[in-house]
Amino acid sequence: MEENKTGSYFVGIRFPTSEKSYYFSTTDTDLNIGDLVVVETVGGLEIATVSTPVRDQAEYKNNLQLKPLLRKADDVDLTNHEINQRNAKRALEIAAREIKALGLAMDLVSANYTLDGSKVTICYTSTEKRVDFRELLRVLGPQLGARLELFQMAARDKAKYVGGIGICGLPLCCSTFLTSFDSISVHMAKNQMLAINNSKLTGPCGKYLCCLAYEDGLYTEEKKKYPSFGTTIKTPDGDYNVDGINILSETVRLAKPDRSDYKTYPLEDVKAMIRGDYRPQIEPLKAKEEELPSFDFSPKKPNEGRDVSYGGMHPSKYDRGNYNHVAEQDQNRNDREDRRNKKHRHGKDGRNNQPQNQNRPQQNQKPQGQNNNQQNNQQGQNQGGNPHRRHHHHNHRGGRGGNNQQQ
Repeated sequence: MEENKTGSYFVGIRFPTSEKSYYFSTTDTDLNIGDLVVVETVGGLEIATVSTPVRDQAEYKNNLQLKPLLRKADDVDLTNHEINQRNAKRALEIAAREIKALGLAMDLVSANYTLDGSKVTICYTSTEKRVDFRELLRVLGPQLGARLELFQMAARDKAKYVGGIGICGLPLCCSTFLTSFDSISVHMAKNQMLAINNSKLTGPCGKYLCCLAYEDGLYTEEKKKYPSFGTTIKTPDGDYNVDGINILSETVRLAKPDRSDYKTYPLEDVKAMIRGDYRPQIEPLKAKEEELPSFDFSPKKPNEGRDVSYGGMHPSKYDRGNYNHVAEQDQNRNDREDRRNKKHRHGKDGRNNQPQNQNRPQQNQKPQGQNNNQQNNQQGQNQGGNPHRRHHHHNHRGGRGGNNQQQ
């Protein structure tokens, strides 16, 4: 009979203001995760959510006595729960107004009514350890029409209830999977050789990050493999002291006693130095040979080898069979420059260096162009054609001279 009263099963439930599961005994095996149930607590009847599967009571290993789960939430319970949620929002608005009027250092978090509406619990946080809210209780009691209880939450409990995003970009650990808070100290940050910067080591709650405790034990074990700070190490270059370690890269930084020189060695090499059997590498590691182009930019003649760049140009611009084409372009460029220079050479000095009678016709001697035009005109007349039609592209000065001579 006693077993029938307490039930032969147990199930875990979770209240709206907490992520921790509390266990209650039950005789109902049809409960599923997410179902709303009615349970009795110290404050009265409350609605909670099933958080674990139903299990046999023989698997229960805790010494705490299990309280019975009353029932699944029916339509009446769900209706009262919705009314209580609306009343809780109104209670927060009234409490915030009165707290501001009284000038109390309180930051409201939530308000919750019991299922029958006879009691309301208001949770808050404060920077002060103790807040005198006796006057607040006297003012709020008649306005809320229920028995009032004020509960001060810790900063981590507020972060767990409100939630948020951590510096890692993921949801807060306390609001996702942590059910209890361990003690976090600055010693954990020093053990992991982190910079003591409170803005980077604290979370939204203002306390040290919970994740500092995740790897603290691993760092403690790994640091046992390394020599202590200040240990003197005899290296091939003299005595050095251990100045720092890097567990992730497994290296040790050594420094001279006067801090004039620093060296970094792998952990295994430092251990070999301590044992006295360290053998440095005689030949340095050779870099992998790769076929790279030659970057000799010295000028080359057109007929020389073409394995490097030509004329100071990058070798990738002219490849293999294009060298002859490049040399031909350069020769044409040089010819054009020579002709251009000759055009600009008609100064005073250039005329003095040339023979005076080089291009002038001698006296009593007709110009050569005039004789040619006379012959062409004579041929054209003998053939019965126009003497100027066939050789119209010749020098006009010579042609006019020939015509004048013929006339």
